[in-house]
Amino acid sequence: MRIAFACAKLSSEMTPPAKPQPAQASIGKSAFLVAAGIFLSRIFGLINNRVFGYYFGISPPADAFRAALRIPNILQNLFGEGALSASFIPVYARLLAEGKKEDAGRVAGAIFSLLALVTSILVLLGVLAAPWLIDLIAPGFHDPLRRNLTIRLVRIFFPGVGLLVLSAWCLGILNSHRKFFLSYVSPVIWNATIIAALVIYGRRSELPDLAAKAAWGAVIGSGLQFLAQLPIVLRLAPSLKLSLLAIGQNVRIVLRNFFPTFMGRGVNQLSAYVDTFLASFLPASAVAALFNSQTLSLLPVSLFGMSVSAAELPAMSSELGNEEEVAATLRRRIADSTRRIGFFVVPSAVAFLALGDVVAGAIYQTGAFSRANTVYVWQILAGSAVGLVASTVGRLYSSAYYALRDTRTPLRFAVVRVILTTGLGYLCALPLPRWLGVDPSWGAAGLTASAGFSAWVEFTLLRRAMNRRIGRSEFPVAYFVKLWASAIIAAAAGWGLRWLAHPQHPVVTGILVLIPYGLVYLGLTALLGVDETAALFRRFTRRFTQA
Repeated sequence: MRIAFACAKLSSEMTPPAKPQPAQASIGKSAFLVAAGIFLSRIFGLINNRVFGYYFGISPPADAFRAALRIPNILQNLFGEGALSASFIPVYARLLAEGKKEDAGRVAGAIFSLLALVTSILVLLGVLAAPWLIDLIAPGFHDPLRRNLTIRLVRIFFPGVGLLVLSAWCLGILNSHRKFFLSYVSPVIWNATIIAALVIYGRRSELPDLAAKAAWGAVIGSGLQFLAQLPIVLRLAPSLKLSLLAIGQNVRIVLRNFFPTFMGRGVNQLSAYVDTFLASFLPASAVAALFNSQTLSLLPVSLFGMSVSAAELPAMSSELGNEEEVAATLRRRIADSTRRIGFFVVPSAVAFLALGDVVAGAIYQTGAFSRANTVYVWQILAGSAVGLVASTVGRLYSSAYYALRDTRTPLRFAVVRVILTTGLGYLCALPLPRWLGVDPSWGAAGLTASAGFSAWVEFTLLRRAMNRRIGRSEFPVAYFVKLWASAIIAAAAGWGLRWLAHPQHPVVTGILVLIPYGLVYLGLTALLGVDETAALFRRFTRRFTQA
């Protein structure tokens, strides 16, 4: 765990300037705290998925649970962290930087009041409209078991998601005050309650009833996650005033920026909706396998992309100076962070593509989750590797736009991506397997691969527009060539070790293959003169010397 935390910290601190600036050191610490919180929450998420897979495998009840969880998650993602952070944090953080704590408290209170009112109404509508939502999200669920169970689970999940939206408001307050760890580690509570429900009731409940109990565990976890953050929020924001009437100029700025971001998140959710919609027409268990694959593919995006982007957003939003000074700061931050993110995400993409069965087997293969299930998840995970780098670095560019209070440009490019994802996803998921004469289950891999191609298109548009706005920042092509070459050679070594280690328990195979894979990658990048590797070794040496 110490090694993983150090790697996460390095994703934000590597390649420091010769004379580190205090602000830059602060960003490094902030990104480490975000990464540490995300790391712990994701680890618990993987444990949650492993326990869930032990009892459910990728059975029809697992399909129902995953589809039901995704439906109310649309509400959480629309109103929650992404849209709220992009619109609220720049305004709130700027007021704090200017010393206007009373104004900041009024803004925070008004936004909380509006969120509570709107989400309460939407939760009620979601519970009442569950049967019609199923027809929209998973129309391929024609069998009574999956359809009826999904409706039941949606009605349980919705209230908990309302609480998670309020947790996202807490995250905005905490991040603006540079308190990053609690907000990103709090999902551990959510995962822990689901795990507890599965362990307590797993051996004495039928799968449909067990799914319902796990859903109630999620609702309890949502409430505990919100309550865990609330005392710190109240201490940091003593001027907080809850009111629906305090709609001043700053609140109007948040709302004006919120709706383009909300629409952008809506477009992103449309992409997830399309994936679930198309996967529901694929052979049974495709929805559950797609969810398992996406959970793994989002791990490096969250750990190495979100940690940097989340730490940079309040810092960039607090920058004071003229237009050229702000532009120069953004160019420097984007260039440095692109290298840091790439150092960790490139080997992640190669591992998913070449060693995905080893990764998926170590995490999921237990109980009802068979070797065949593992190989199916690998197929889908390999498709996700196509756009992993683009989607991760794209988060950084989006944060830069949000810091400039431009929420419309990312929205336009997100629309382009979703249009491409929808068209290509349909072709690759449904007609293409028939044309090629392959098993229809390969359609799920077509979904993730088409989404990856679309992510590259979106990233290219984001980068080109940002270069026009703040000046051109060179993309380190030679640097990324070194990373890809090192990762591919390391993967070849991993294949050899996998052949020598076969057969072994999936967890043992993961240890025997993935750890040497990482070490070979680090050794090769060091030989090629990649500065980030040297910084990583310096960090480890310093940490273990101090221990």
